[in-house]
Amino acid sequence: MEKKSGPPTPIVKTPILVRYGGVPPRPIRAGRGFSVGEIKAVGLDVPTARKLGLYVDTRRRSVHQDNIKALSEWLEKLKKGEAEPSTPTLPKIERVKSSRGRVFRGLTKSGRKARGLLSVGLRETHKYKWKRKKKERKLKKRHEVVRHKGGH
Repeated sequence: MEKKSGPPTPIVKTPILVRYGGVPPRPIRAGRGFSVGEIKAVGLDVPTARKLGLYVDTRRRSVHQDNIKALSEWLEKLKKGEAEPSTPTLPKIERVKSSRGRVFRGLTKSGRKARGLLSVGLRETHKYKWKRKKKERKLKKRHEVVRHKGGH
């Protein structure tokens, strides 16, 4: 009994730096997903493709014939029952907390990490920081500035 294959991997061309007038051949690599144009060329729309388990890169606008050919062959296998659709690939939704003010705004990843805002909860409030400082005083920890430099 032969193994049922999953969806094909998209192929994209890597960007190159053109120097001195010569254009080298563009190497190819595995991409993040199929472009919307490639999905539509096969006769699907984006939500249906994602339900079939195909990754869709909505930012990419290029349309490669190799990807269209691989998609159409996979869809034919899918209709015949030789291939199996994988789990739906819905886009990841990241929820960002609204900024409560300028005091403890950690706008970058490192800023949020330094201010202790990466965990869930109301981490941008004075109340949280005062509560944390009270706990540190009770445990007789060092000051927050020198805490990570060989401190307690």
